[in-house]
Amino acid sequence: MNDNAPDVLVLRANTHGLHARDYADLLADRLPDHDVRFAATSTEERDLIEDATVVSGVDIDAALLERAENLRLFAGVAAGYNHLPLERFAERGIAVTNASGIHAPNIAEQVAGYMLLFSRHLREGLHRQQRNEWRHYQAEELMGSTVTVVGLGAIGTAVTERLSGFDVETIGVRYTPEKGGPTDEVIGFDGPEFEAALAETDYLVVAAPLTDTTRGLLSAEEFRTLPPNARVINVGRGQIIDTDALVTALRGNQIDGAALDVTNPEPLPADHPLWDFENVLITPHNAGHSPKHWDRLAEIVAENVTTLSETGDEASLRNLVQS
Repeated sequence: MNDNAPDVLVLRANTHGLHARDYADLLADRLPDHDVRFAATSTEERDLIEDATVVSGVDIDAALLERAENLRLFAGVAAGYNHLPLERFAERGIAVTNASGIHAPNIAEQVAGYMLLFSRHLREGLHRQQRNEWRHYQAEELMGSTVTVVGLGAIGTAVTERLSGFDVETIGVRYTPEKGGPTDEVIGFDGPEFEAALAETDYLVVAAPLTDTTRGLLSAEEFRTLPPNARVINVGRGQIIDTDALVTALRGNQIDGAALDVTNPEPLPADHPLWDFENVLITPHNAGHSPKHWDRLAEIVAENVTTLSETGDEASLRNLVQS
């Protein structure tokens, strides 16, 4: 083993416009007893990874992984992990963690912003301001609305918590409804309960990961079930919504609007019809951005590095995806 090699290595890929070097610095501050390095180039990645026991980054390619002879933990910097070589990690006995939960506060705030934009008709106010037009317009109240939150993980829970002050009724949808949750009612994905929830929903918030169950969850049938005043908000994954069915629903006034931070396809092509609807707000997968991104992630990863070095117990690592 190289005596000058780090035991914790941060790969060079940035995320949300945030420099990974800052993340490495935060880890180093939290891990004074460890040698934390940032690999600024591909050459440094190849050289430094050979002896590292913990590597953190957006992804890792097969060639680089083969050089990681002492790797025990790969700490992903995103909540999603299906893009990672999980099978190869498993074959090598390498534990994998993700960044689940660190995006919850900022995404929940963005969802609340979408809902207030719709209920208070703030886009109309902006349009009139741009025309120097002092003329009143009608708006609504969020209070008394029924909000259905699909997915009660960290993001769905944070959304529900932030809605608690608005006096709304909340319905949560999760795989295991028997576990309960922070919403007024908790149901599963299947059966008449889900259909009944859609039929009374004013705001449908999609905050679930992409799985076999959620892929295409909202299709033509679901849009026909939603009331015509319903607004659909997607901060989960674009593939959860059938895009063609959404366009048809908007054109046919089956729903009142949509706010989409994620789309399918993504990026959304410049000539896609979704851009042309005045009642659709599109943000470029931006809800996950927060200036506290690296701070929150560094706290989790530093705790896991300490646990791994002191106890060797991979099963107790935070945000463990597989061990």
